[in-house]
Amino acid sequence: MCTVMKFNQFQSQDDNKVWKWHFQDPASQRLTWNKPPKSVLVIKKIRDASLFQPFKELCIFLSEVKNMIVYVEKKILEDPAISADENFGAITKKFCTFREDLDDISNRVDFIICLGGDGTLLYASSLFQESVPPVMAFHLGSLGFLTPFKFDTYQSQVTQIIEGNAAIVLRSRLKVRVLKENQEKKDRLVDKEGIILTNGDNESNQKAMQYQVLNEVVVDRGPSSYLSNVDLFLDGHLITTVQGDGVIVSTPTGSTAYAVAAGASMIHPNVPAIMITPICPHSLSFRPIVVPAGVELKITLSCDARNTAWVSFDGRKRQEICHGDSITITTSCFPVPSICFRDPVNDWFESLAQCLHWNVRKKQNYLSSEDEEY
Repeated sequence: MCTVMKFNQFQSQDDNKVWKWHFQDPASQRLTWNKPPKSVLVIKKIRDASLFQPFKELCIFLSEVKNMIVYVEKKILEDPAISADENFGAITKKFCTFREDLDDISNRVDFIICLGGDGTLLYASSLFQESVPPVMAFHLGSLGFLTPFKFDTYQSQVTQIIEGNAAIVLRSRLKVRVLKENQEKKDRLVDKEGIILTNGDNESNQKAMQYQVLNEVVVDRGPSSYLSNVDLFLDGHLITTVQGDGVIVSTPTGSTAYAVAAGASMIHPNVPAIMITPICPHSLSFRPIVVPAGVELKITLSCDARNTAWVSFDGRKRQEICHGDSITITTSCFPVPSICFRDPVNDWFESLAQCLHWNVRKKQNYLSSEDEEY
C-alpha cells in the first residue's frame, strides 16, 4: 500500500528568495494498491450477539464472493453463537486464525475491517506494533466517532476499497516506553562495614515494556485518595509537576476522547501534535497544551509524592508506577491508515456533529425590518 499526496505550494513574492512553503492537502491522501489485496483481517466486538449476522454476512462475502483469505481471532470463532451454526461452521474452516500476543500476523494481512464501535479500531491498532494495514471501520457500536461506514451497503463499499478507490487519513500513534525498577532482582553486595555495593548495571535492574498507542496515555492516582504528584519532562527539561487526579497525553485522534472530557481542544488527525491535558488539576492556571509531534515526553513520580501512580494505554494494560519508574512518550513512526467514507475533513466534521453534537444550538429567530424599527 502507498499513499499519493498533493501539496499546495506558496512561493515568496521576492524574486531574490528561492524558498517555498509546502502545505499538505489532507483531502488528497488516497489509498492505492501495489497489487490487488488477497487477505483481510476481520475484527468483531467480542460477546455482542447483535454483530453475529453482520459478521457472518461479511465473512461469507469476502471468502466466497471475493475469494479472499480471511483472518479471524481464534476467540471469536469460539463464541457459542458462532460455533453452534453448522452451516457457517463449514465456511469458518477456511479461515486463518490467530491469538493475541502469541501469533504475529503483521506481514500476512493486506487490510482490516472492524465491526463494532471505536474500541474495535483501538484494538486493531494494538495488534500491530509496527506497520498497520489500512483499516475500514463499520459503525455497529455506540458512539462511532472513528467508524464512518454504515453496514447497509457494505458490499459496494468493500468492493471500492479492494479496487483502491478511497481516501485515507494517517492517524498518528504514540510510541510509549515504560521502564520499571525491578526491586527483587537488584544485585546488591554488602561489605564488612555494612556498605551496600552494586554492580553498576542499572539496565539489568530494570524491566522495559513498549506500546503503540492510538488515543492516549493516562497517568492517574489510582485507588489512592491523595493527589497524583508526577513530574513532566520535555526533551530532558522539567516543564511542570502535575498535582491533581492525573494527566492525559494524547494524539490528535485521542483529542476527541478522554481529553475533550477533561477540557482539551479537539484537533484534526492530520495535525502533527501531542496534547497534554491535566485531569482535575489543583491549580486554576493549569490549562491543556499542545506540543510538536517530534518532542520526547517523560513522566516520573515526584520524589515527594505521597503515593504511587497508575498508567493505562488506550484503556488497556493498566499498571502501577512506582518511584524509580519512568514513562517515555514520543510520536510513533507507524501511524494507522484509516479509510475514510468521503475524505478526512468531511468525515471529521460529520463525526463532530453526529457523535458529539458540536455547536448544536437552537437558531436565533429572524428579525424583520418592522421589528428593527420597533
